[in-house]
Amino acid sequence: MAASSLRPEVIRIYKELLNLGREYPLGYDYFRPRLYKAFSAKASLTDEAEIKKGIEQAEYVKKGTSFLADTGSFCPPLTTPLYTEIEAL
Repeated sequence: MAASSLRPEVIRIYKELLNLGREYPLGYDYFRPRLYKAFSAKASLTDEAEIKKGIEQAEYVKKGTSFLADTGSFCPPLTTPLYTEIEAL
């Protein structure tokens, strides 16, 4: 599978995270720029394995974001693992 064939999958996970960000405890205005920055940092990847690794990281963040949105649980922004994971994308 070529890197260009992974593009729809990357766009899909980005949109899913963006929608989950609407329910993020600190708000959409906090979540969106960080998500954009995280994905922009990986935009230059061309290696298929690295892109798949990034998609797996995004799926992991999606699970955490979904949990936060469902439970309303939240830790301070600098200590939450989710913040670290979003920055790591």
